[in-house]
Amino acid sequence: MNAPAQRARGVGAARRATRLNRLLGLASAGLGAAELARPDAVARLTGLDGHPARDLIPAMGARELAHAAGLLPRRQPTRWIWTRVAGDLLDLAVLSTALRDRKGSQRRRALAATAVVAGITATDLYAALLTTSARRSERRSHQRFAASVTVPAAPAEAYRYWRNFENLPTFMTHLESVRTTAGNRSHWTAKAPAGGSVSWDAEITGDKPGELIGWRSLPGAQVPNAGSVRFRPTHGGRETEVRVELAWDPPGGKAGSAVAALFGENPQQQVHDDLRRFQQVVAADMLGAGRATGPLGD
Repeated sequence: MNAPAQRARGVGAARRATRLNRLLGLASAGLGAAELARPDAVARLTGLDGHPARDLIPAMGARELAHAAGLLPRRQPTRWIWTRVAGDLLDLAVLSTALRDRKGSQRRRALAATAVVAGITATDLYAALLTTSARRSERRSHQRFAASVTVPAAPAEAYRYWRNFENLPTFMTHLESVRTTAGNRSHWTAKAPAGGSVSWDAEITGDKPGELIGWRSLPGAQVPNAGSVRFRPTHGGRETEVRVELAWDPPGGKAGSAVAALFGENPQQQVHDDLRRFQQVVAADMLGAGRATGPLGD
């Protein structure tokens, strides 16, 4: 299976897992409320009336509500869906124990409840495996790393140079251009193999002058990416540690080749090299302006 197909399959699995987990979360909420509010009715329905296990029903209800609270707010609640499987196994164990002395209609109701819980267990197990698989696929598809360098300039000056995105191609050698389009958005163009190029639009997600710039690509980008650059004063504020954190989702095809060209075989080394060039550009700018602040940091 090629890279785009693998990625599409992973996205589809994640969406199915999200929908299924939400339905299971809603089911837990409804069941938990019923077990807490009407434990005797639940006991009669499941054939546990008159059995010591009846006293466990409120605790089961509290457990189900906890599952709902863990499942509903999260997109991929891996740990919580596995706790549902564990809870199902406990319920099956309770029903199995109760079946030993159930007779007549109580036994029939307990058998029916056991069959229902077994079906729910199978569904929960499928959801847990699907969620785990989607989570692992997501972790494999996303690349993350960080690199840093110290430049001979105050944080405000280093920030000012970087914040003008049109300066970025001067030290990021695989960028052709970055053009501010409107407000906090910009258009990026990177070199691709065989003289081609790949482009995407991005938006600023965080902007603290002299401290932080954060960005992410807009939906539909050929190279989905996000990152941040932080500026931390060092040496009494005369120099600045510049730390870049970057994440992207490598696609296949031409865009995938462009990513390889943009970041090189060793992405972290490539970004570190870009930062070294940024260090040199800032040093030259400071020297040219007669404001050199000290030796270059590493």
